[in-house]
This record gives sequence, structure tokens and C-alpha cells, in this order.
Amino acid sequence: MPNTLFVSDLHLDHTRPHIADAFCRFLRDITDTDALYILGDLFEYWIGDDDPATGLQPVIDSIRELSLGGVPVFFVHGNRDFLVGKAFEDFTRCKILQDETVVDLYGTPTLVMHGDTLCTDDVAYQKYRAKVRNRWVQQAVLMLSARQRLKMAQRLRDKSISATRDKPPEIMDVSEETVRQTMLRHGVQHLIHGHTHRPGIHDFTIDGNACRRIVLGDWYEQGSVLRCAPGTMDLETLQA
Repeated sequence: MPNTLFVSDLHLDHTRPHIADAFCRFLRDITDTDALYILGDLFEYWIGDDDPATGLQPVIDSIRELSLGGVPVFFVHGNRDFLVGKAFEDFTRCKILQDETVVDLYGTPTLVMHGDTLCTDDVAYQKYRAKVRNRWVQQAVLMLSARQRLKMAQRLRDKSISATRDKPPEIMDVSEETVRQTMLRHGVQHLIHGHTHRPGIHDFTIDGNACRRIVLGDWYEQGSVLRCAPGTMDLETLQA
């Protein structure tokens, strides 16, 4: 049966080699699949396509092998790896999509995105996001040495962890009104995203129409994948 796979929030780095190994095994085991979508935060941080990606080259090679084997791989930037660029795209043979892209999922128009723009109650984060996604800011950052960028990424990660610890959990989840407005803007009744690390399938209505929002799980302690086939959507947990 045809199927399409979705993952997000792997947050891969050299300190969690067992998760990187689990993802490589997952990629090697993919057969008879129409496509794989990686919806952001594949890496804990990415400082540019000259990133040495210590300990993670096998993952990058495995994505390339999957693509070369005939499975289309699509990538959406997350809040940790938004500097993934054309050199990465060319090497892995994946296709980088714009955040908020509508795809045809077996006849159902479906919006795919990382999901951080849905968390509009977290005003401080949205201001930070607007700043770091500015292309002029990104160009200035990429002019720094790899060593400088690595130190900057580590500082920002530590700051993010500290800030998250002090925030009420509810403001770090999606805003239901923002979800509604986003789906209406794109004219869809199905949405798939990650970012919040709160996996689940949510059924609701918008203007009387049955809608569904699927949240992907993270890969901190185990793997998580959404497997879609005509008429079915299943969130699966993978042992690491």
C-alpha cells in the first residue's frame, strides 16, 4: 500500500549518537514509500552548510542514499536549523520547502509546516524568530567564522533552554485561533506540524467543516513517525 512518512524534532547532535543511529536505521528500512517529509529541527543547531556536523555525517549520507534510491525527501526549516541551505539540498538531493506548504496527500490538500509560527501566545519567541529569520541578519551571521557561529549557536541554545524553563507551558503550545486562521488562509482542513513536542491527532471543526491537526513527536527518548496512507493516519513510536 502506498504511504507517506512525516518526522520532525529529531534535534540531532553528537551528544545523542543512539538517536542518530536510530534515524539512520529508520532511513535504511524505508521501502515502498511515496515520500519522506522532515518538518524541521532535524538538527539541534545548524550554523551553515559548512557546518562540520560532528558525528552526524552518516545521517546526511543516509538522506542522500534514500533520495538517490528514488524516495523523494522534503525538508522544512525548523527554529534550530533554519540555516540549512542550497549546498545541503544539493548534496542530499532533498527539496527544501517553504514553511506553510500545501501538499496533495492522496487527494487531500494538507498544510505542512514546522509549527513555531502557530505559537503566537509566546510573544518573546515570535520577536526573536522575526529577527533571526531576517535574511540580512542571516547573511551577516554567515560571514562569521564557523567557530564564531558555533559559539553563537551554543549560547542561543542555552538561552532558549533557560527561557523555556521559565515560561508557562500553555504559552508554548499553539494558539487555537492562529491554527484556525492559518488553515482558513490556505483553504485546508488538514494540518501536519511539529515543534511543540506534543504528539497527537486533534479533530475539530472550522465553520462547520471537519478538520484535523496532527502533531508530530520528538526524537529525544524514542523515534516518532506519522505514516499516512489513503484514508489512514497513524502516529507510531519507534524504539531507539
